[in-house]
Amino acid sequence: MSAFTFNSKSEAATTYHKVSYGESYWKIAKGFGVPLNSLEAANHSLPLYAGQNIAIPNSPVSPADKGLMARLVHAEANGESYAGKVAVASVILNRVKSPDFPNTVHGVIYQISNGHYAFTPVQNGQINQAADADSLKAVNEAIALMGTGKGSLFFYNPATSQSSWMLSRQVTARIGNHVFAK
Repeated sequence: MSAFTFNSKSEAATTYHKVSYGESYWKIAKGFGVPLNSLEAANHSLPLYAGQNIAIPNSPVSPADKGLMARLVHAEANGESYAGKVAVASVILNRVKSPDFPNTVHGVIYQISNGHYAFTPVQNGQINQAADADSLKAVNEAIALMGTGKGSLFFYNPATSQSSWMLSRQVTARIGNHVFAK
């Protein structure tokens, strides 16, 4: 699968990070919100050791888009587990990659289909509430995981969904009150 870029910044390393004892590529990727495979490639997958300086590539998602995603995750998955929040953020990223949806985070979140926004919090204004720390962390983790999930493009609460089309989609995961599908 080919790499893609959400924003116009180059994937070149723009900063360095001094590795602390016990850090791994995974932990660093989650902390900076960069894809794990990009972080490893930027550092030639060399073993990490405390005190080492490693290159941190630019995130393919801008800080503004991370904030927008976190607000949607907070509004959609408030009260759900952390794993559910990561899965909601992954749906947004998967949609950006899919040719069936807009190719920007903003475009995906504010997409209108059949006269309605794709996400209820955009319709009812909850998207405008501040995100919590877990939602921000979940967005960074979803970015770190990019390209490794099951490709979920949708999620719904089976207790409230009345869409026969949505209920017909292939289920990829069940987390808390949400069903994820493609």
